[in-house]
Amino acid sequence: MRGLYLPPDVVTGHSIDFDRAADFLELSAFFSPSEMSLTSDLANAASIGAAEDHADVHDEMENGEEEIVSGTVNRIDSRRRALGRAYPFDLDNRGDVLSCVVVEDAVGHVAYVLSLLLSNLRSLSPILIGSPYYPEDDEVRSMREYFQYFATAALAGEVHGDAWSFGFPRPDRSPFVKKLKEIWQQLRDGLVDAQSGAPNHPKDDQIDVFAARLHQDRLPGFLLAVAQVATGKDAGTKSLKGHLGAFKSRWFSTQPVTEFIGYMIVPFASTEEQFLDDVRTMGNVLHRLRVPCRVAEAGELVARGRIVEGYDRLSDAAEWLKQYRMRGVRTS
Repeated sequence: MRGLYLPPDVVTGHSIDFDRAADFLELSAFFSPSEMSLTSDLANAASIGAAEDHADVHDEMENGEEEIVSGTVNRIDSRRRALGRAYPFDLDNRGDVLSCVVVEDAVGHVAYVLSLLLSNLRSLSPILIGSPYYPEDDEVRSMREYFQYFATAALAGEVHGDAWSFGFPRPDRSPFVKKLKEIWQQLRDGLVDAQSGAPNHPKDDQIDVFAARLHQDRLPGFLLAVAQVATGKDAGTKSLKGHLGAFKSRWFSTQPVTEFIGYMIVPFASTEEQFLDDVRTMGNVLHRLRVPCRVAEAGELVARGRIVEGYDRLSDAAEWLKQYRMRGVRTS
């Protein structure tokens, strides 16, 4: 097995993928027994890749080594600024060494690393492929289930209220309509009742998380967010924008008058330019540079007695990540 792999086309040409290069350094630091990676590793890893796969771009890469390193350092620094204490890496003042500073009981740190791993699965990135760090199929399923709970916590933090994990399979394994009725006992706006022609065996009908910030008067017109959680390559096709009206008409005999605010929650990091179009096409988006902060805020809500379904599973994710990380020690 080889180690982490940085494809030469990521760091060559006219459009260097600084996000992927930053992921490479973060993953290298996370799995390293020393908990560090060197920014100079970018040029070294790309040189190996160029020699193996793309010898014709070797000269082009050598001429742009400074741009590769400086651009990637800038991208890492932008991630640090966006996340603050929720960012689980630290870059030295010279921009030479990236250190992994994951605190296992810091849910924001765990949310970030879980998102980082999900962003580099086979269909999305070659960095982990062929290495001892690539997760088994059952581990991928666990990662996606854990991310569902982090997404629920993140949406609770976003609206500063209660949140329910509605995506299939639900934490309590409850049936669709039963769970929807349970949530609406709290929200009290509209009457849950499956309408003629609605699917007979729905799983979640595209909504994975409900979150609401209710008023003291318990009347309609509150902040009500609904989210699709997507971790695969096809995330961009899963917008709830055109589906919310159908959801209401299928599952309510008296439809809620409170507006559903659609969200997409994904583990990916993106550039500002790309993010603009993501919001344009998918609605409000919580991604890798937002989810960890919102998850950290959800902890304060739980401490005050708010409902954040699945929050107790975040510690399981932290323990799983601790064990998964040991691959770097065992294979060194």
